[in-house]
Amino acid sequence: MRVALFVTCINDALYPRTGQAVVTLLERLGVEVDFPQEQSCCGQPQFNTGYRHATEPLVHRCAAAFEGYDHIVVPSGSCAAMVRENYPRIGAKAAAEGRGQALARAAERLVPRTWELTEFLVDVLGVTDVGAYYPHTVTYHPTCHGLRMLGLGERPRKLLEQVEGLELRELGGAEECCGFGGTFAVKNAAVSSAMGADKVRHIEKTGASSVCTVDNSCLMHIGGTLSRAGSRVRPVHLAEILASTREAPL
Repeated sequence: MRVALFVTCINDALYPRTGQAVVTLLERLGVEVDFPQEQSCCGQPQFNTGYRHATEPLVHRCAAAFEGYDHIVVPSGSCAAMVRENYPRIGAKAAAEGRGQALARAAERLVPRTWELTEFLVDVLGVTDVGAYYPHTVTYHPTCHGLRMLGLGERPRKLLEQVEGLELRELGGAEECCGFGGTFAVKNAAVSSAMGADKVRHIEKTGASSVCTVDNSCLMHIGGTLSRAGSRVRPVHLAEILASTREAPL
């Protein structure tokens, strides 16, 4: 099976190890991974800030970059949700404004092939035990886009539960937002910081040594709050845990 990795902006710029971990993990499972060089931002920052028309060229670019692949794997719930949930809305709006069907067709080509990483592992490959080894205590924060827009449900937990050596700790208030919310954290910094502090208090109460999510954007916010609080809890993307093995531990 040959798939395309949509690494996302934040991973490309700030967390390249997550993209590397996805490649390591998928290749270990027998998947051939390509990285289309033409890929760029999915347009989520622009769209969420109200610049729908500025987002439209990125929809076209994304569709062109990933043309010809049966599956597009995204290690980010928010970016996967942007493609699956918002691209069709952008296309429909453009059509309603009398600007043709090109955007709608671009969305139609992308939506059924775009998978968040845990969806791809569980629903497409049909695996929960990926041969990972991570001998640490971990708590899992379900990010808002993964929880509410994609409906990831128990997929990430099922994968974590099969990791050798990992002890999963329950997180209080798990379904509460961490406070990041992209541009929300900039426009409403005080509220964002207070929400992050609440999340960190719950994380600390678990006694876990690591906190993981499926989104490095949320993990960046949580990790920054943990650092400022002087916490020793390690923020880590789920892909990096799943890529870790006895032979090559994280």
